[in-house]
Amino acid sequence: MGAQIRLEHLFADDRSDPLFSSHLTMSQLKILLLLSRHGTLSGGELARLVGVGAAALSGMIDRLVVQDLVTRTEDVNDRRVRRIGLTKAGTELIEGIITAGAVKQRELLSRLSAEELAIVAKAMELLVREAAAGSET
Repeated sequence: MGAQIRLEHLFADDRSDPLFSSHLTMSQLKILLLLSRHGTLSGGELARLVGVGAAALSGMIDRLVVQDLVTRTEDVNDRRVRRIGLTKAGTELIEGIITAGAVKQRELLSRLSAEELAIVAKAMELLVREAAAGSET
């Protein structure tokens, strides 16, 4: 774990760039991450996940709509319900935050030998397998 922590610190600057340049509040970031994970949600579902009331959420969503990061549309089954989803720009922003540092990681991996890359690939397969197994429980 010590090596993993050192590696995370080495990549921290690259990972923080898209996050800090976005000027998102923590609540706005949480909304975007939830929409990225769950897809389009009703306002009520999203408010529960964020932990705020409908009125507070509405103001947050208004600001994200103005920034063209989310859309607010009418539910096809119930016109009283508003569905919130990511726009293309919102999806790109979250993907950029999630994958930030990938260029540095690719450059680092390019300096390894084929044998070393095989070891790293096997280790990653093991970690992915265990992470997937842990998320199923």
